Amino acid sequence: MVKVKICGITSYEDALAVAQAGADMLGLNFYKRSPRYVTVQSAADIAARLRDELGANCPLLIGLFVNEVVGRISITMEQVGFKMAQLSGDESLEMLKEMHGAGFKGIRPRNMKEALEDALYFTPAAPKDDRYPSLLLDAYHPDLYGGTGQQASIDVAKAIKEKTPRLMLAGGLKPDNVAEIVKAVQPWGVDVASGVETSGHSGKKDIEKVKAFIDAAKGAAG
Repeated sequence: MVKVKICGITSYEDALAVAQAGADMLGLNFYKRSPRYVTVQSAADIAARLRDELGANCPLLIGLFVNEVVGRISITMEQVGFKMAQLSGDESLEMLKEMHGAGFKGIRPRNMKEALEDALYFTPAAPKDDRYPSLLLDAYHPDLYGGTGQQASIDVAKAIKEKTPRLMLAGGLKPDNVAEIVKAVQPWGVDVASGVETSGHSGKKDIEKVKAFIDAAKGAAG
């Protein structure tokens, strides 16, 4: 069954509601220019409270970083108690290797050729832990690093899926289109942020949309 990651969590209340709705992974964004940015202290508080409340049923927690140095990522991960980082900027293969399996790359290719090159480039350094994606595909935007609401190419997604063990698909996914896209691509997982928010790119999650998204994604893959 397809894995579901709800990204851009900004509060404990949203984190708990999203977890109880059945999300497999929650993403917290440490990129300061994002409308979904959370401080290290806030993330640590959310994570601690969520683990206290849910125990073994707590979803996997993932930190999102953009063009940050490995040392800063490692310190942040230790402070918040996360085991996995999503690198969604212009990071190199060498940087991903420095994460020693504790990071996966988010890519935003401009075309099929670039997509296939990126998949072949980054997949060898992907996490071996099969609870996490090996690569995340998002829609291209010249200025923004994810969370744009734009949709990634289905053809590109299908091609990349053949080159990487566990593809997580992001970009323009919503409750009303995720089932069709999951059926078409059959990704390992799907990732959503703006598509389940209350209005635009606020960061506040609409829990009814979250539930509808999870039900549609998992139902399509079932």
